[in-house]
Amino acid sequence: MRILLTGVSGYVGGLLVAPLLADGHDLRGLSRRPATLDLPIPVCAGDVLSGAGLERALDGVEVAYYLIHSMEPGGRGSLQDRERGGAERFAAAARRAGVRRIVYLGGLTPPGPISSHLASRLAVERALLEAVDGSVAFRASIVIGARSRSFRFLVRLIERLPVLVLPAWHPNRTAPVDERDVVAVLRAAATHEQLGGMSLDIPGPDVVSYAGLIERIRDHMVLRRAIVQLNQVAVTPIASRVSAVISGEQHDLVAPLMESLETDLLPRDDVALRILGVRRHTLDAAIEHALRDWELHEPLAAR
Repeated sequence: MRILLTGVSGYVGGLLVAPLLADGHDLRGLSRRPATLDLPIPVCAGDVLSGAGLERALDGVEVAYYLIHSMEPGGRGSLQDRERGGAERFAAAARRAGVRRIVYLGGLTPPGPISSHLASRLAVERALLEAVDGSVAFRASIVIGARSRSFRFLVRLIERLPVLVLPAWHPNRTAPVDERDVVAVLRAAATHEQLGGMSLDIPGPDVVSYAGLIERIRDHMVLRRAIVQLNQVAVTPIASRVSAVISGEQHDLVAPLMESLETDLLPRDDVALRILGVRRHTLDAAIEHALRDWELHEPLAAR
Protein backbone atom coordinates (compact mmCIF):
# COMPACT_ATOMS: atom_id res chain seq x y z
CA MET A 1 0.00 0.00 0.00
CA ARG A 2 1.34 3.46 -0.90
CA ILE A 3 0.83 5.65 2.18
CA LEU A 4 1.34 9.35 2.98
CA LEU A 5 1.95 10.12 6.65
CA THR A 6 1.31 13.74 7.57
CA GLY A 7 2.42 14.92 11.00
CA VAL A 8 5.43 12.65 10.57
CA SER A 9 7.55 14.94 12.75
CA GLY A 10 4.97 14.88 15.53
CA TYR A 11 4.19 12.51 18.37
CA VAL A 12 1.76 9.96 16.91
CA GLY A 13 3.07 10.29 13.35
CA GLY A 14 6.57 9.50 14.54
CA LEU A 15 5.37 6.40 16.37
CA LEU A 16 3.69 5.07 13.23
CA VAL A 17 6.72 5.10 10.93
CA ALA A 18 8.32 1.84 12.09
CA PRO A 19 5.08 -0.22 12.31
CA LEU A 20 3.89 0.85 8.85
CA LEU A 21 7.28 0.06 7.34
CA ALA A 22 7.26 -3.31 9.11
CA ASP A 23 3.91 -4.06 7.43
CA GLY A 24 5.58 -3.61 4.05
CA HIS A 25 3.91 -0.36 3.01
CA ASP A 26 5.50 2.12 0.61
CA LEU A 27 5.64 5.05 3.03
CA ARG A 28 6.39 8.74 2.55
CA GLY A 29 6.00 11.66 4.92
CA LEU A 30 4.84 15.27 4.66
CA SER A 31 6.46 18.11 6.58
CA ARG A 32 6.90 21.85 6.27
CA ARG A 33 10.61 21.40 7.05
CA PRO A 34 11.74 18.00 5.74
CA ALA A 35 15.43 18.94 5.82
CA THR A 36 15.31 19.02 9.64
CA LEU A 37 14.15 15.40 9.92
CA ASP A 38 16.21 12.24 10.12
CA LEU A 39 13.79 9.49 9.10
CA PRO A 40 14.07 6.19 7.19
CA ILE A 41 11.46 7.35 4.65
CA PRO A 42 11.32 10.07 1.99
CA VAL A 43 9.63 13.24 3.24
CA CYS A 44 7.94 15.69 0.88
CA ALA A 45 7.85 19.40 1.60
CA GLY A 46 4.28 20.61 1.99
CA ASP A 47 1.93 22.77 4.03
CA VAL A 48 -1.78 22.07 4.49
CA LEU A 49 -2.45 25.69 5.47
CA SER A 50 -1.27 27.07 2.13
CA GLY A 51 -1.80 23.92 0.07
CA ALA A 52 1.80 24.06 -1.17
CA GLY A 53 3.27 20.68 -2.10
CA LEU A 54 0.11 18.64 -1.52
CA GLU A 55 -0.40 17.58 -5.12
CA ARG A 56 3.12 16.15 -5.36
CA ALA A 57 2.97 14.50 -1.93
CA LEU A 58 -0.38 12.81 -2.68
CA ASP A 59 0.52 11.60 -6.17
CA GLY A 60 -0.21 7.86 -6.37
CA VAL A 61 -1.14 7.62 -2.67
CA GLU A 62 -3.81 5.11 -1.66
CA VAL A 63 -4.05 5.87 2.08
CA ALA A 64 -3.25 9.20 3.76
CA TYR A 65 -2.90 9.67 7.51
CA TYR A 66 -3.99 13.13 8.64
CA LEU A 67 -2.27 13.67 12.00
CA ILE A 68 -1.97 17.46 11.97
CA HIS A 69 -3.35 19.62 14.78
CA SER A 70 -2.90 23.40 14.55
CA MET A 71 -2.05 24.01 18.21
CA GLU A 72 0.86 26.35 17.57
CA PRO A 73 0.43 30.12 17.96
CA GLY A 74 0.90 32.59 15.13
CA GLY A 75 -0.48 32.94 11.63
CA ARG A 76 -3.70 34.46 10.42
CA GLY A 77 -7.05 33.73 12.01
CA SER A 78 -7.85 31.61 15.04
CA LEU A 79 -6.35 28.19 15.70
CA GLN A 80 -9.78 26.70 14.93
CA ASP A 81 -10.05 28.49 11.57
CA ARG A 82 -6.56 27.38 10.57
CA GLU A 83 -7.21 23.80 11.63
CA ARG A 84 -10.46 23.59 9.65
CA GLY A 85 -8.99 25.36 6.61
CA GLY A 86 -5.97 23.05 6.52
CA ALA A 87 -8.16 19.96 6.70
CA GLU A 88 -10.42 21.21 3.90
CA ARG A 89 -7.43 21.90 1.61
CA PHE A 90 -5.93 18.52 2.32
CA ALA A 91 -9.27 16.74 1.83
CA ALA A 92 -9.82 18.43 -1.53
CA ALA A 93 -6.30 17.57 -2.69
CA ALA A 94 -6.72 13.94 -1.56
CA ARG A 95 -10.00 13.64 -3.45
CA ARG A 96 -8.42 15.02 -6.64
CA ALA A 97 -5.49 12.61 -6.27
CA GLY A 98 -7.81 9.60 -6.03
CA VAL A 99 -6.85 8.68 -2.45
CA ARG A 100 -8.97 5.73 -1.26
CA ARG A 101 -8.82 6.42 2.49
CA ILE A 102 -7.89 9.20 4.89
CA VAL A 103 -7.20 8.12 8.48
CA TYR A 104 -7.69 10.82 11.12
CA LEU A 105 -7.13 10.93 14.87
CA GLY A 106 -9.16 13.46 16.87
CA GLY A 107 -10.54 13.72 20.39
CA LEU A 108 -13.50 12.35 22.32
CA THR A 109 -16.52 14.63 22.44
CA PRO A 110 -19.32 15.02 25.02
CA PRO A 111 -22.96 14.50 24.00
CA GLY A 112 -23.90 18.10 24.92
CA PRO A 113 -22.23 21.49 24.34
CA ILE A 114 -18.55 21.26 23.47
CA SER A 115 -15.53 23.55 23.68
CA SER A 116 -14.26 25.42 20.62
CA HIS A 117 -11.23 23.14 20.64
CA LEU A 118 -13.32 19.96 20.38
CA ALA A 119 -15.71 21.60 17.90
CA SER A 120 -12.70 22.24 15.67
CA ARG A 121 -11.76 18.55 15.85
CA LEU A 122 -15.28 17.61 14.75
CA ALA A 123 -15.13 20.05 11.83
CA VAL A 124 -11.88 18.45 10.67
CA GLU A 125 -13.39 14.98 11.01
CA ARG A 126 -16.42 15.95 8.90
CA ALA A 127 -14.28 17.54 6.18
CA LEU A 128 -12.12 14.43 5.80
CA LEU A 129 -14.94 11.87 5.94
CA GLU A 130 -17.03 13.79 3.40
CA ALA A 131 -14.14 14.21 0.95
CA VAL A 132 -13.18 10.53 0.58
CA ASP A 133 -15.86 7.87 1.07
CA GLY A 134 -13.56 5.17 2.45
CA SER A 135 -12.07 7.36 5.17
CA VAL A 136 -12.14 6.62 8.90
CA ALA A 137 -11.92 8.96 11.88
CA PHE A 138 -10.86 7.90 15.36
CA ARG A 139 -11.41 9.76 18.61
CA ALA A 140 -9.29 9.28 21.71
CA SER A 141 -8.99 10.77 25.17
CA ILE A 142 -5.64 11.70 26.75
CA VAL A 143 -2.97 9.50 25.17
CA ILE A 144 -0.59 8.12 27.79
CA GLY A 145 2.93 8.15 26.41
CA ALA A 146 6.34 9.68 27.07
CA ARG A 147 6.00 12.17 24.18
CA SER A 148 2.31 12.94 24.61
CA ARG A 149 2.09 16.67 25.37
CA SER A 150 -1.04 16.20 27.50
CA PHE A 151 0.63 13.51 29.60
CA ARG A 152 3.87 15.48 29.87
CA PHE A 153 1.91 18.52 31.02
CA LEU A 154 0.38 16.54 33.90
CA VAL A 155 3.71 14.95 34.84
CA ARG A 156 5.46 18.33 34.99
CA LEU A 157 2.75 19.79 37.22
CA ILE A 158 2.95 16.85 39.62
CA GLU A 159 6.74 16.99 39.60
CA ARG A 160 7.02 20.73 40.26
CA LEU A 161 4.11 21.53 42.59
CA PRO A 162 4.25 20.56 46.30
CA VAL A 163 0.44 20.92 46.48
CA LEU A 164 -1.87 20.15 43.55
CA VAL A 165 -4.89 22.49 43.46
CA LEU A 166 -7.61 21.14 41.17
CA PRO A 167 -10.44 23.35 39.87
CA ALA A 168 -14.11 22.32 39.93
CA TRP A 169 -13.74 20.05 36.88
CA HIS A 170 -11.73 17.50 38.90
CA PRO A 171 -14.60 14.94 39.24
CA ASN A 172 -15.28 14.86 35.48
CA ARG A 173 -14.39 11.55 33.88
CA THR A 174 -12.56 10.24 30.85
CA ALA A 175 -10.90 7.07 29.54
CA PRO A 176 -7.16 7.64 28.93
CA VAL A 177 -5.57 5.33 26.39
CA ASP A 178 -2.12 3.77 26.08
CA GLU A 179 -0.13 5.03 23.10
CA ARG A 180 0.56 1.41 22.11
CA ASP A 181 -3.18 0.83 21.67
CA VAL A 182 -3.60 4.00 19.60
CA VAL A 183 -0.74 2.92 17.33
CA ALA A 184 -2.21 -0.58 16.98
CA VAL A 185 -5.57 0.84 15.87
CA LEU A 186 -4.09 3.36 13.44
CA ARG A 187 -1.72 0.76 12.00
CA ALA A 188 -4.55 -1.67 11.27
CA ALA A 189 -6.74 1.08 9.80
CA ALA A 190 -4.60 1.31 6.66
CA THR A 191 -5.98 -1.91 5.20
CA HIS A 192 -9.13 -2.94 7.12
CA GLU A 193 -11.99 -2.59 4.63
CA GLN A 194 -14.81 -2.68 7.20
CA LEU A 195 -13.90 0.74 8.62
CA GLY A 196 -14.75 2.83 5.55
CA GLY A 197 -16.88 5.91 6.29
CA MET A 198 -16.91 5.37 10.06
CA SER A 199 -16.21 7.57 13.07
CA LEU A 200 -14.97 5.40 15.95
CA ASP A 201 -13.64 5.84 19.47
CA ILE A 202 -10.44 4.37 20.92
CA PRO A 203 -11.38 3.87 24.59
CA GLY A 204 -8.99 3.05 27.36
CA PRO A 205 -10.23 0.26 29.67
CA ASP A 206 -10.26 2.43 32.82
CA VAL A 207 -12.73 5.28 33.30
CA VAL A 208 -11.32 7.73 35.84
CA SER A 209 -11.92 11.26 37.03
CA TYR A 210 -9.27 13.83 36.20
CA ALA A 211 -8.40 13.93 39.90
CA GLY A 212 -8.08 10.14 39.84
CA LEU A 213 -5.80 10.28 36.81
CA ILE A 214 -3.52 12.80 38.51
CA GLU A 215 -3.44 10.64 41.65
CA ARG A 216 -2.48 7.56 39.59
CA ILE A 217 0.38 9.40 37.89
CA ARG A 218 1.53 10.82 41.24
CA ASP A 219 1.60 7.36 42.79
CA HIS A 220 3.61 5.90 39.89
CA MET A 221 6.08 8.75 40.32
CA VAL A 222 6.38 7.72 44.01
CA LEU A 223 5.69 11.25 45.23
CA ARG A 224 3.89 12.70 48.20
CA ARG A 225 1.69 15.45 46.81
CA ALA A 226 -1.35 16.76 48.65
CA ILE A 227 -4.35 17.38 46.40
CA VAL A 228 -6.75 20.24 47.14
CA GLN A 229 -10.07 20.04 45.28
CA LEU A 230 -11.97 23.28 44.65
CA ASN A 231 -15.53 22.03 44.28
CA GLN A 232 -17.14 25.39 43.48
CA VAL A 233 -14.38 27.23 41.62
CA ALA A 234 -13.55 26.58 37.97
CA VAL A 235 -10.99 29.41 37.36
CA THR A 236 -9.94 27.71 34.12
CA PRO A 237 -8.64 30.90 32.37
CA ILE A 238 -6.39 31.74 35.33
CA ALA A 239 -5.45 28.12 36.05
CA SER A 240 -4.44 27.50 32.44
CA ARG A 241 -1.99 30.42 32.42
CA VAL A 242 -0.47 29.50 35.77
CA SER A 243 -0.24 25.84 34.77
CA ALA A 244 1.46 26.70 31.48
CA VAL A 245 4.16 28.67 33.27
CA ILE A 246 4.77 25.94 35.88
CA SER A 247 4.88 23.10 33.34
CA GLY A 248 6.97 25.03 30.81
CA GLU A 249 4.31 24.40 28.16
CA GLN A 250 2.76 26.88 25.73
CA HIS A 251 -0.49 28.47 26.87
CA ASP A 252 -1.94 27.87 23.39
CA LEU A 253 -1.81 24.14 24.15
CA VAL A 254 -2.80 24.27 27.82
CA ALA A 255 -5.82 26.58 27.45
CA PRO A 256 -7.86 24.38 25.05
CA LEU A 257 -6.80 21.27 26.94
CA MET A 258 -8.11 22.60 30.25
CA GLU A 259 -11.22 24.02 28.59
CA SER A 260 -12.02 20.49 27.41
CA LEU A 261 -11.81 19.15 30.98
CA GLU A 262 -14.98 20.99 32.01
CA THR A 263 -17.20 18.04 31.08
CA ASP A 264 -17.06 14.25 30.96
CA LEU A 265 -15.23 12.96 27.87
CA LEU A 266 -16.31 9.35 27.62
CA PRO A 267 -16.13 6.94 24.66
CA ARG A 268 -19.30 5.95 22.86
CA ASP A 269 -18.32 2.27 22.55
CA ASP A 270 -15.42 -0.07 21.80
CA VAL A 271 -16.48 -1.04 18.27
CA ALA A 272 -13.10 -0.10 16.77
CA LEU A 273 -11.22 -2.38 19.16
CA ARG A 274 -13.54 -5.31 18.49
CA ILE A 275 -13.37 -4.88 14.72
CA LEU A 276 -9.59 -4.65 14.72
CA GLY A 277 -8.96 -7.18 17.50
CA VAL A 278 -6.84 -4.77 19.58
CA ARG A 279 -6.24 -5.76 23.22
CA ARG A 280 -5.98 -2.80 25.58
CA HIS A 281 -3.37 -2.02 28.22
CA THR A 282 -4.63 -0.96 31.63
CA LEU A 283 -4.16 2.63 32.75
CA ASP A 284 -1.55 1.60 35.33
CA ALA A 285 0.41 -0.31 32.69
CA ALA A 286 0.20 2.69 30.36
CA ILE A 287 1.48 5.15 32.97
CA GLU A 288 4.36 2.93 34.03
CA HIS A 289 5.36 2.29 30.41
CA ALA A 290 5.27 6.02 29.64
CA LEU A 291 7.36 7.00 32.66
CA ARG A 292 9.89 4.25 31.99
CA ASP A 293 10.20 5.33 28.34
CA TRP A 294 10.57 8.96 29.47
CA GLU A 295 13.47 8.02 31.76
CA LEU A 296 15.31 6.32 28.91
CA HIS A 297 15.70 9.67 27.13
CA GLU A 298 15.69 12.34 29.84
CA PRO A 299 15.78 12.48 33.64
CA LEU A 300 12.65 12.65 35.75
CA ALA A 301 13.57 14.48 38.93
CA ALA A 302 10.76 12.86 40.88
CA ARG A 303 11.72 9.22 40.25
